[in-house]
Order: sequence, then C-alpha cells, then structure tokens
Amino acid sequence: MTEESTKIAKIWSLLNCRQDPGALDVGTARRQTPGGRKKRSGPPSFCLLFLAYPISSSTIYFLTPGSRKMLSCGVCTSNVQLSGKVAIVTGANTGIGKETAKDLARRGKCTCSQLTSADVSPLTVIVMVLPRLGIADWFPFRWFTGARVYLACRDMQKGELVASEIQATTGNSQVLVRKLDLADTKSIRAFAEGFLAEEKYLHILINNAGVMMCPYSKTADGFEMHFGVNHLGHFLLTHLLLEKLKESGPSRVVNVSSLAHHLGRIHFHNLHGEKFYSGGLAYCHSKLANILFTKELARRLKGSRVTTYSVHPGTVHSELIRHSTALKWLWQLFFFFIKTPQQGAQTSLYCAVTEGIEGLSGSHFSDCQLAWVSSQAGNETIARRLWDVSCDLLGLPMDCVSSSIMD
Repeated sequence: MTEESTKIAKIWSLLNCRQDPGALDVGTARRQTPGGRKKRSGPPSFCLLFLAYPISSSTIYFLTPGSRKMLSCGVCTSNVQLSGKVAIVTGANTGIGKETAKDLARRGKCTCSQLTSADVSPLTVIVMVLPRLGIADWFPFRWFTGARVYLACRDMQKGELVASEIQATTGNSQVLVRKLDLADTKSIRAFAEGFLAEEKYLHILINNAGVMMCPYSKTADGFEMHFGVNHLGHFLLTHLLLEKLKESGPSRVVNVSSLAHHLGRIHFHNLHGEKFYSGGLAYCHSKLANILFTKELARRLKGSRVTTYSVHPGTVHSELIRHSTALKWLWQLFFFFIKTPQQGAQTSLYCAVTEGIEGLSGSHFSDCQLAWVSSQAGNETIARRLWDVSCDLLGLPMDCVSSSIMD
C-alpha cells in the first residue's frame, strides 16, 4: 500500500460519525431546567466530528479517483434464511430500523399447497419472483414463510403503515407492530410482558431506536432523555427478554451505537445532566454506554448460546437529526456522501444473521467488519460499574444475568 493510500485509509477510519437507529419521538419526555444546571448549546468537537465525514470524503473523492472504492459501504452478503425465526427491531417505523426489519422479513422461502417440489412450471417462477416485485397480494393463498418480525414502535400509526408496506414488498404476512415507548419503563415492561405471553421463541433482538441532540428533557422515570432511551431503555428491554433469548439459542442481541462514542464519557456524578448538559455530548455518552453494555453483557453471557454485538451504521440520512438545524443543512449540502437507510442497516443485519461470528461476541462492527473503539469503551471497570448503576436505577438485581447464566 502506498503512503497516499495509507493516509486515505486512516482518514476513512475516522469518518461516518452519524447514526440513525430509527427515529424515536420524545414521547413521554418532560422538559426540565434544573436549578444550577449549566446549559451548553453544543460542543465544537461534536460538530467537527460530524463535519469530518462530508468534508474529508469530498476531498478524497475528487483528488484521488482510486480512493473512491474505499468510500463504498459494507454490505451484508449473507443469504441465511430465517423461516421459523422470531425477531424484534426497536424503532422500526422509519430509517435504519425500517430497512432492517424489511430485510429480516424477506429472508424466507416460498411455499404453496398448489406446487410440488418437482414443479418447474411458469407459476413456480412467478411465485419465486413476486417478493422482489412487491406484488405479493396478487396471490390469494399463503406462499411465503419467513421470520416473524416485530416492529417495536412508539407511534403505532406509522408502525402499521410500515408493516403493511413490508408485507406487500416481501410477501411475508408475519410482520407485526407492538407499542414500545423506551422513555417509559412501564411501556417497556408492558411490551415485554405481551411478547412473552405471545411468543415461545426470540432469536434476534436489535436494539435500534434512539434519540439525538434533543433539548434537555427527562423520561417518565426521571432519566436524562438520551441516557434513558438510548441506554437504560434497551438495557431493561434486553433484561426482560433475556430468558427467552437463552431458551431460543443460538440467539443474538445487536445494539446500534455510533462512532460518536469516541467523544463520550460516563460521568457517574452527572448521568442525568443536572449539573451540566450538552445535547451533542449527551448523545455521545449514550452511544458509549451502548458499547460498554454490549461488552459487559457478552462477558456475563459467556458460555451461553446468546451472543451480543454493537454496531456503527455510518452517517445516514434520516429523521434522527430533526433536533439540529445545522446538521439538516449539512446533510443537504453533502447528501451525495451520506448513506441511505438501507446502506446504514447493513452492519446490523451482518451481526444479526452472519454465520461464524459467534466467537466475536462483545465486539464492535462498522461497515460489516470489526471496528476499533475508544479506550473508554474498552474499559472493563467502567463497563461493570455502569452495569451496576443501571441495575440500581431500574430496580434490577446487579447479578440479574450472571446468577441465572452461570449456575
């Protein structure tokens, strides 16, 4: 590799700083302005991290034509079929979550009582092609079996529309919508209770939903919105569904994080932003928490048939930036270097379905390959302390996993 290529590769490793895990409305948010809390509109370092991708990409793209290949997105090439499997995708009503759910739903096989295994008639060909054409409704009989995919959304109306779209596109009628508000632990517990009563198995849990750079507010339980939704909400959901994941093994948990975790720190004395607050940094802190949670969960699940992964989807055009006017303009200016939601979903899908990566449980991925994390993200002491604090805040026993897994 030439010196120029080496420099380009180093620059590229720092790009793709934005993530959209499926926009999640603030929902039960309660805006707060605690006395004595220092407000900050947004740190320059956070903005620069987001500027790095489009500016650097533009320079590399136009100055070195040979580097354009390096800017291509990772693609999940696995053709694993998920017939009979059950999956949950949070924040699946839009963005990356929607595309993730759509891909999972189409991973099945055609079945038809009117066809035999030896039938090679034109009808067989048509049935095989229908999922790709999005005209599954033309056939009056059930002809496709894929995964049963649950869209866990706060906005049920949007969720139902997306479910209908996915059903029509993939031919999979087993796309279901259930209400989940990650800003309210009562809603999380109600979702888990309903799912456990409805399903015998759970093979894939993709913790994809999130909020970003929203004004200072708290969840229904008094947690800072980013920390409460992006970390604590998924922490609780995973805990409540863990026994089902174990019983269904091999199973996987995928946590959508971000390259922005490099700017994150876990300030245990200010987890709820009451002493000082920045929407940009709060997002970074929560994305760091996602990786720490993934690594600690993997450690506690070692020896089980449940594996966990964290992913950085890349800089994706979606609704997550709705709270930042600056980023909206930036995305429009450099739209040709921003990933589509479908491209952003590839790494989540890679970790959810690719065979042979079980030994990499707890690892972080970007563009469908292993990615480096910050020193904070690799700190086991911080990960264990965050686990204990999270359990305490949610009223869970601190050994809620280890005691049941390692007996």
